[in-house]
Amino acid sequence: MRMLVIEDNRRLVANLFDYFEGRGHVVDAAPDGVTGLHLASTHEFDVVVLDWMLPGIDGVELLDRLRRAGCNVPVIMLTARDELPDKIAGFRAGADDYLTKPFELPELEVRIEALLARAAGGGRRRVLKVDDLCFDRDTLEVSRGGRPLHLYPACRKLLELLLLASPAAVTRERLAHALWADSPPDGDMLRSHIYELRRSVDAPFEVKLIQTVPRIGYRIAGSSGTKLRSESGHAAG
Repeated sequence: MRMLVIEDNRRLVANLFDYFEGRGHVVDAAPDGVTGLHLASTHEFDVVVLDWMLPGIDGVELLDRLRRAGCNVPVIMLTARDELPDKIAGFRAGADDYLTKPFELPELEVRIEALLARAAGGGRRRVLKVDDLCFDRDTLEVSRGGRPLHLYPACRKLLELLLLASPAAVTRERLAHALWADSPPDGDMLRSHIYELRRSVDAPFEVKLIQTVPRIGYRIAGSSGTKLRSESGHAAG
């Protein structure tokens, strides 16, 4: 699962990262409404966790703009407002669910799972595929040539980003931001993670899919390109 958290409370964002990334999910974050609207409009996410009170654009206005633009990503709103008129305003703007602060992370997780189950239309799964490399975005299972691959969460996040962009390249800056936001560690840790990813995805196989694009970043490309499919084989949005 790839989640976008639009929230200006840094402590809450850190807790969400720790909790959901610890379960193998991919989490991106935006600290204000303008950044959140841009990310939600230009990238593909499975779910958006949206705070009501945000700098720049509040959550209700942001959500209204997303829905008017045709973005149907499931959205769960977080807010300290618990009055019925506030809940109605959130739902009318296009929220799929509503969680009042403070809340327990397991409850948020269960609500997200329910949203994804409904959005999946009764259990259909989306799979990213390049040649014989497959990434199930719901179960987080990765395989190549039918052989399961076991990846660390950081490598799995990099793989998902590369597959989503394939056959285009993803810049080193974008990959580093996905792992460490604005606080990358010292040294070339990104290259180390790419090395580990290649060890799992490419080393045991004759055809190498992960390519270095000089002065830009990396990409995954194969003869069949990238395909997003459901379990039944039909194109999935």
